[in-house]
Amino acid sequence: MRILVLWADDRSPNLGVRALAEGSRTLAEQAFPDAEVVLQDFKANADGVALDREAILADMRRSDDPVARILNGVDLVLDTGAGDSFTDLYGLGRLWILTYVRRAAARRRIPVVLMPQTYGPFRRRVSGVVARRGLGTVRSVVSRDPVSTAAAVRDLRRHAVESTDVVFALPHPAPGPARDVLLNVSGLLWSGALTSADGRYAAAMTTLVDMLHGSGRSVSLFAHVLDNDGADNDVRVLDDVRAATGLDLDVVVPRDLDDARSAVAGARLVIGARMHACLNALSVGTPGVAVAYSRKFQPLLESLDWTAVSHPGEPDEWARAIMRYVDDPALSETAARVPSIAGARLDVVREELRRIADERAGAR
Repeated sequence: MRILVLWADDRSPNLGVRALAEGSRTLAEQAFPDAEVVLQDFKANADGVALDREAILADMRRSDDPVARILNGVDLVLDTGAGDSFTDLYGLGRLWILTYVRRAAARRRIPVVLMPQTYGPFRRRVSGVVARRGLGTVRSVVSRDPVSTAAAVRDLRRHAVESTDVVFALPHPAPGPARDVLLNVSGLLWSGALTSADGRYAAAMTTLVDMLHGSGRSVSLFAHVLDNDGADNDVRVLDDVRAATGLDLDVVVPRDLDDARSAVAGARLVIGARMHACLNALSVGTPGVAVAYSRKFQPLLESLDWTAVSHPGEPDEWARAIMRYVDDPALSETAARVPSIAGARLDVVREELRRIADERAGAR
């Protein structure tokens, strides 16, 4: 059996993307131990094949067969939606690519399971129409938070079963070196690429480091998007953060996802603007205080009984809001319960994949 995990990349510099890939692969292998699991993202895979705009246009013209090459011999598609791409926030073009490939799988009668992901928001009516077009023959729609569950019904007109993020399927790593606070500073937010470039985020993080040091905490900067040639890069701003704080802060740059998970397992606390920096921490029982920049954070985390989520504001108040969570004596005890809550919620996905496995076995 050949299983295709769509919009997944285990080589991405973004360790959140790798977590989606590895979590989905783990769930697939649990349900289908003898299956071959292959990954495909928008960019070129290990075979040099991409699923980008050019590939879709070539497939439509029948001048090339990139989509056919990817789907050839596939028995099941697990569509991650890149975690949060089932929306028009990243433009209609990305949503169109996702929809086209789902429809291409349907034409070949390949069952598609939409893995736990964020659905919406859809700011334009045409986006909802495009999104719905690829769902007619989707086998199962799984959301990772209650707001997305509601959006699937309202905007996509499909029932969704509710689960949680696939990072909680990953095995627990051996803890890395003991550290106090790992602070993940987003290179995108620091530069203002995802928010108005008014410097509030950078000022809030600088103030937060001062407050942490003032309360006797030791801070290590933690990159969750590794060094690369693109704009999305946490490593590139590490020196800027150290210069802004005036402190010779320890720096943690993981080699890969496993190394990152070991690092958070060895920390007392993680504070991060990258959602999967926090989810990686919580998946191993380490408190992860989220510095939220979009609506994908809060509903997912609250469904796991985790409320340590801060939202943008004026720098001093934003930093103080984070510190209120840091100073909460019950934080570690609450975090220790999250993995079991998440594991139970992931059973929804496991049951759906086992049902498909049983059906295949019965059809033989």
